[in-house]
Amino acid sequence: MDIMDRIQAQVDSAPIVLYMKGTPKFPQCGFSSTASQTLASTGVEFAYINIFDDQEVMQNLPAFQDWPTFPQIYFNAELIGGGDIIVEMAEMGTLQAAMQEATDKFSQ
Repeated sequence: MDIMDRIQAQVDSAPIVLYMKGTPKFPQCGFSSTASQTLASTGVEFAYINIFDDQEVMQNLPAFQDWPTFPQIYFNAELIGGGDIIVEMAEMGTLQAAMQEATDKFSQ
């Protein structure tokens, strides 16, 4: 399977997908830590992919949606952005509702 097809399959596999450095329990950069903690604070489940576990994903994900940095967050296969976007959404009070909506749509 082509790497871009593999990435597409990953973002299609769950309503919320976080590409991060490390894992939520053991983040390996501050931005990934903030993103995973912010998502977790909503109580809505999300999937994560440790980019260090797959060098092909790490090297090609920036080109997938033309977003050069990590972490990257997808809701229903749509790039939401990086950790700063998620933090901003949480501060505005819209993150939990957006995550729940993504989860609800995915289930249909």
